[in-house]
Amino acid sequence: MTPALVIVATPIGNLADLSPRAVEELAGAELVCCEDTRRTGRLLSHAGVRAKALRRVDAHTEAAASTEVVGLIAAGHRVVFVSDSGTPGVCDPGQRLVAAVVNAGHEVVVVPGPSAVVAALMGSGFLTDRFAFEGFLPRRGRERESRLAQLSLEQRTCVLYESPKRIAATLSDLARCCGTERRAVVARELTKLHEEFVRGSLAELVAWSASEPKGEIVVVLEGAPPAPEPNDEAIVAALDAALARGLSSRDAASRAAVELGVAKRRVYELLHRA
Repeated sequence: MTPALVIVATPIGNLADLSPRAVEELAGAELVCCEDTRRTGRLLSHAGVRAKALRRVDAHTEAAASTEVVGLIAAGHRVVFVSDSGTPGVCDPGQRLVAAVVNAGHEVVVVPGPSAVVAALMGSGFLTDRFAFEGFLPRRGRERESRLAQLSLEQRTCVLYESPKRIAATLSDLARCCGTERRAVVARELTKLHEEFVRGSLAELVAWSASEPKGEIVVVLEGAPPAPEPNDEAIVAALDAALARGLSSRDAASRAAVELGVAKRRVYELLHRA
């Protein structure tokens, strides 16, 4: 095995999802970096792996650990990085560590595997050809309202993380901003014994959340419907506004087409008709 940082995905609940390749990398690593040494220790014990060394890497220690990891790889070793569950670096530590290794000119290898984002998305029944991952919403304030406003217009399927303590408030906020009839799915305890997909309108899911659900939660929000096509009057008004700002006819037509999301040909036709 060549010197490298190896990103290893670990189970999000069901330990049987740990791949043979992941076990091989964990067993051969000079160092295993992880969020919680006790939790990773239990995983290693389940896999029958005795790690040479474990190093805690979280939001507080990632910068210091990056220097150590880069040094080990430069010395010819292979270092594995895992999070508590799923694929590292997704709403978890890891981004700075990977960037440090890449910037030092060393190899990064990814051992793919369990992902709560992909599992919830595929089980949702919504469109999957294009989607947006939002992670955790800001807890309060203008930033939260701004993100909610963006979600209300987002036409792609959106995937969010949320804690059981805040799921009721988040579903209520989504219903307020996106409309109570917008459909969503709450995926709870994925791959575990009590795995559950709860489907319905946001209004129905708000009512469901009153039961105070427990466990790990992923929310999948159906994309917003396409915005209605602007009518001729709206296009002419946009043209007039652009011309009033001193733009040429050509530039005014281009500006109106971009602002309203319509074909330039349609704008040109209205321009010449005027």
